[in-house]
Amino acid sequence: MSKVTKHFVTFYSPGSFVFEETTQPIDSWDVREAFERSRTVLERYGARPFAFEFSTRERGDEDLDSKTVARSPRYYISGKIETREEVEARNDPKEEILRSNMRCNHIVAAVTCCSPYRSTHPFDDGAIVLDANGNEIARAPAGRGDGQT
Repeated sequence: MSKVTKHFVTFYSPGSFVFEETTQPIDSWDVREAFERSRTVLERYGARPFAFEFSTRERGDEDLDSKTVARSPRYYISGKIETREEVEARNDPKEEILRSNMRCNHIVAAVTCCSPYRSTHPFDDGAIVLDANGNEIARAPAGRGDGQT
């Protein structure tokens, strides 16, 4: 029995209620290529990707559909990392929900991206932040970032 294996990159852009996702095949988990491709993805209302991640899927001769066998950490594009303490200290009235979410969900750090819309996400589970040129500038430890796995 033979297996077909393919790699994909999924781009995440801000959307209404949920992320917009665009998935494309890619030859390998090449961060530079994915970063360059992210510049060409345009979603509704002019949204651009704030992040991407890789996956590898396999399908055997007897399988009806492929299954994901590997997934990379999420790569955030030009994100700014802030700890919960920094967000709390700023005490911006517009960020009350952010502060509450970080406290209630035990989020230690968050990454904020603008693509051109602002979106904030937990910085955990091995997430990686790239600068505006696609170079890695930060990597979160594996796990949820709250001491739990």
